[in-house]
Amino acid sequence: MIVLKATQDKVLAALQSVAGIVERRHTLPILANVLIRKTGGQLQLTTSDLEIQIRTTAELGGDDGNFTTTIGARKLIDILRTMPADQTVSLESSASKLVLKGGKSRFTLQSLPAEDFPLVQEAANFGPVFSVPQKTLKDLLSQVSFAMAVHDIRYYLNGILFVAEGRQLSLVATDGHRLAFSSATLDVEVPRQEVILPRKTVLEMQRLLSDAEGAIEMQFANNQAKFSFGGMEFVTKLVEGKFPDYNRVIPKNHKNTVTLGRAPLLASLQRTAILTSEKFKGVRLNIEPGTLRIASNNAEQEEAQDELDIDYGGDTIEIGFNVTYLIDALSNMDQDMVKIDLADSNSSALLTIPENASFKYVVMPMRI
Repeated sequence: MIVLKATQDKVLAALQSVAGIVERRHTLPILANVLIRKTGGQLQLTTSDLEIQIRTTAELGGDDGNFTTTIGARKLIDILRTMPADQTVSLESSASKLVLKGGKSRFTLQSLPAEDFPLVQEAANFGPVFSVPQKTLKDLLSQVSFAMAVHDIRYYLNGILFVAEGRQLSLVATDGHRLAFSSATLDVEVPRQEVILPRKTVLEMQRLLSDAEGAIEMQFANNQAKFSFGGMEFVTKLVEGKFPDYNRVIPKNHKNTVTLGRAPLLASLQRTAILTSEKFKGVRLNIEPGTLRIASNNAEQEEAQDELDIDYGGDTIEIGFNVTYLIDALSNMDQDMVKIDLADSNSSALLTIPENASFKYVVMPMRI
């Protein structure tokens, strides 16, 4: 049976959309495979790592009929990548093997039985479905994902908190030193739901979401989240645990506020960051009426100083920060201006977008 017959670019795109979660080395060899299920003229491709499952449905030609098997995902992608994009390729079943043909090339590949493939058991009680445009979720993720923890012992920080309530979807990430918050409006009212998506899921979603038109539908259960978009279905386990109360972390009523150009501030921080020490990455900010001075030094006794003219009439404040935390936030914003609220040299700073409450970034000071 000819399982599929289409051009290389179509087959490769369908495979790559599901293969991001496939690990090359696995305790279960079958998890290195993609589950291929043919039903009539439709082809379904499914991958899993036991925590996340991704499924896409595609029209890729071939014979009509019912057929299921599993085949090594990475191997198939590596072979397809070596072929021209407009070349027609076919995959045929033959005994317990699959034969991939393209031009004068022919590859005979081993398959494993489909019934051995461990599908993720979907939760029985998902909450209500709600949706946002794909681009909106992609933007929200990019505005907060950099603040996720990496391999933190507080496992609930290794991911992003999703909070859906009323007509608002909020995303929050923190690693204990900084916190990013971003929100968007939903098209329907939903009851309050809070879930923590794991880091791997977040990174995979960012890879798959596009700027194209089209919405992404979401549903949350106690231990699972389900996303559907662009012919794909994405099911993931959630991180269990209690996320910190982010509202308590976001400073209110700081009396000193400075609004300045995001690009000049970012450029100045990137310049002074060159002479920070590898370990501490610390920069000093001196804020006084009319002037912002940024300074750094390192173990080799080298120093950097930069100055920006600012419209500011508040207290004189000297405060230290990990420069990477400031650069990350400014790099992931695309607005022209940024507003910084400060109290004193020992309190967290709040970065926001002027006249826009949908993004907040809190960064703790460091002693320098």
